[in-house]
Amino acid sequence: MESQAGQGEWFCARAWAQLLGERGQQDRALEVLAPYVATGWWLAARAQAELLESWGRAQEAIALTRPHAQAGDRMALDFVGRLMARHDHGAQAFELLRPGVEDWFLATALVDVAEAAGRDADAAALLTAWIPVDHRCDSPWCCRSGLDADTALGLLAQIRERQGRTDDAIALLRTRRGTSVNGRDQLAELLARHGRIEELREYAASDGHGHAAQCLAEVLEERGNVEGAIAVYRQEDVASTRRYHDPVLLAGLLSRHGRGDEAIAVMCALVDSPGGAEDWVVDSLCTLYAEHGRAQEGLAHLDALKERRGGEEEWDFFRMRLPLLADCGLLDEAIEQARAHHEGDTWYAAWSLSDLLAEAGRTEEAVAVLEQHPTSNGSVLAQRLIDLGRIEDAIRVLQNRPNAEPATDPWDGTYSNKPPF
Repeated sequence: MESQAGQGEWFCARAWAQLLGERGQQDRALEVLAPYVATGWWLAARAQAELLESWGRAQEAIALTRPHAQAGDRMALDFVGRLMARHDHGAQAFELLRPGVEDWFLATALVDVAEAAGRDADAAALLTAWIPVDHRCDSPWCCRSGLDADTALGLLAQIRERQGRTDDAIALLRTRRGTSVNGRDQLAELLARHGRIEELREYAASDGHGHAAQCLAEVLEERGNVEGAIAVYRQEDVASTRRYHDPVLLAGLLSRHGRGDEAIAVMCALVDSPGGAEDWVVDSLCTLYAEHGRAQEGLAHLDALKERRGGEEEWDFFRMRLPLLADCGLLDEAIEQARAHHEGDTWYAAWSLSDLLAEAGRTEEAVAVLEQHPTSNGSVLAQRLIDLGRIEDAIRVLQNRPNAEPATDPWDGTYSNKPPF
């Protein structure tokens, strides 16, 4: 690693510097990073700053990275603002981030920093200016050039909650077009934090995404009310978008509480329903079968699905058989079936086949399979070579990955404004 770090391999340099720091050789660690930092590259400066902070040298970290922030790099502004706020420079951090309030990313950092700086009132005033009185976004693409009204409302609600103005925070969130982001619902989690379960229950009943219902079920489970949590997911009248969401979460809940047979029954009903045999849903069911020692039944279910498809089984479904076969003590049979499958010689099948071969102690064969597709399987191949102790070969694979051929642009230059588009 030391050798590669000196030859321009950034990830090796970062790891080597980290290791040296852990050994108490801080000066040597900084020397390793120095050539990278000298180029003015932000990621190198950030890596060094993180080391300095971890060593208790936060002021040096701030001095190193602050010029990047002052130059306007938004990633640097976010990092430096938070770094300063963590080390008793909250007021300066707030002023550093303040001009970037029109950027949702920096506005989020500003709200977090405002707490440490004691500037919640100032942050609230800045955000309020970005919430137009007579406009609410009606699509995800509205107001995306800057800080959109929904994001500003969500950030302002965070401040109001910190100020103890919970009702105001809830009222703000209820005016948003939507409160669910990345699978979590801000309004639901606010209601949960403050024990307003009946309001959360009412909100969950009207939420088409299912994220509020998930939040409610999680709260009930944490309180020991498992039956109540189960009831949330068993509701009959839910939006179509929750058709897959609720049963999968219910199965996970049942499985966590030692009710594996019920969990499997829930997933079987979903998979066997019209249109329910989505690959990820079937994969979840097969995982449950394996976890509860029922691999043979899992294989039987896959056989039934295959029959429903007229005897055809594409790789996305076939690959689910392989761990079940292995659990049944049929590892060699799994390998042979994988080789014989009509997609068995593809790059994506090579991943699964190499895993089976490695599990069977046939690592050399696993390597040979992956070597047939070096463009797509470099990282997996390198790991297999490392398992064999062939470190230098693994390094060469990672350093000399062939570039994939560029895909042909399928667009022919024409378009239509009528379906199908």
